[in-house]
Amino acid sequence: MCRRGNSEVIDASMDQIASPADAAIDQPHGMRYGELARIEVLASVSIVVPTYREVENIPLIVERIARVRNECLSNLELIFVDDNSADGSVEAVEALGLDWVRMIVRTDERGLSSAVIHGFRAARGAVLVCMDGDLSHPPEVIPQMILALDSGQQFVIGSRYVPGGSTDDDWGILRWLNSRVATVLSRPFTSVRDPMSGFFALRKTDFDAAANLDPVGYKIGLELIVKCDFENVAEIPIRFADRVHGESKLSLKEQLQFLRHLRRLYVHAFGNAMHFLQFAAVGASGVVVNFAVLTLLLWMQLPEAACLAGGIVASLISNFLLNRRITFSYARHGNIWLQFVGFVGASSLGMMVNYGVALYLNATWLQGVPYGLYAAALCGITTGLVFNFLGNRYLVFRTRYIRR
Repeated sequence: MCRRGNSEVIDASMDQIASPADAAIDQPHGMRYGELARIEVLASVSIVVPTYREVENIPLIVERIARVRNECLSNLELIFVDDNSADGSVEAVEALGLDWVRMIVRTDERGLSSAVIHGFRAARGAVLVCMDGDLSHPPEVIPQMILALDSGQQFVIGSRYVPGGSTDDDWGILRWLNSRVATVLSRPFTSVRDPMSGFFALRKTDFDAAANLDPVGYKIGLELIVKCDFENVAEIPIRFADRVHGESKLSLKEQLQFLRHLRRLYVHAFGNAMHFLQFAAVGASGVVVNFAVLTLLLWMQLPEAACLAGGIVASLISNFLLNRRITFSYARHGNIWLQFVGFVGASSLGMMVNYGVALYLNATWLQGVPYGLYAAALCGITTGLVFNFLGNRYLVFRTRYIRR
């Protein structure tokens, strides 16, 4: 890769600098006045565009990418990965008759992130580029992104939020707020300003080395930053344009999918700490169940010891169901009865500690204290939490499922 510039003007001494008129005369043929340099990309490049019902945008995307290809990306292929739109997208690509443009139609699955992964795996280029199919990303910036890779960056983002970047004026406060909140939630993984961007470039070798790619939703770029352990990430400013044709695919369902994706990435990146936090959150919900049953049994005028035991058992059942579904979700397809037996066995020490601490505090330190029984129950729950987690972490739900 190389950059070609007007070296005569750059290297001239102060008394030799040409006037604008002279510079225009001395410009090499084809260069515009004020143009300082051009980028020539030597590497093979594959641009992957995931599509679903984007038939109106396909010819426009190809037209703009073709101009960039003719200027400095001669070794380029464009791959559309379509989720069986059945809207004429296949025919639109065939009608173009370009040997460097092809379409892959998927009929067995849907989803933007998985479509990008599918396209990257089928790509032949040494450099991979992902961009949206709605013309929101300017392909004219791709040479600059590849130049950043050539300078040593591992991953390059077309960014809306660095100096020089922007969005359309009618983007809307809710859409802006959604993007900003998602960026804050992604901050533990990366310090880049626009980790939500769907416009990025990376080397094919780095993508091929990525392990356990398992994205949910539409933010594949963040998945790659985390799973490929990218530390050098560059951001190139872009103007993010609103779509002209078609409808946005960003729905409430996709936003909920993004939260699921974030949870997976937190577990991948922070391992045991994240599992414990989830276990503790489920335990906190068990407090509500415990207190509700405790109150009901007290209202039924049962002995306090029986009330405490009833609250513990009820919270045990609710904690098992939630941990199976959330904390250790990979195991939710196993035999529920066998898992429950294992969960009870692993949690038995925690239950005994819970029950013993609560009884002791209620009979001593908290005897006669207003709401002392509730305080005793809460202390017992807190003490038993650690024992419960360790038992389930190392016995019921194996360590092989946890990164660290």
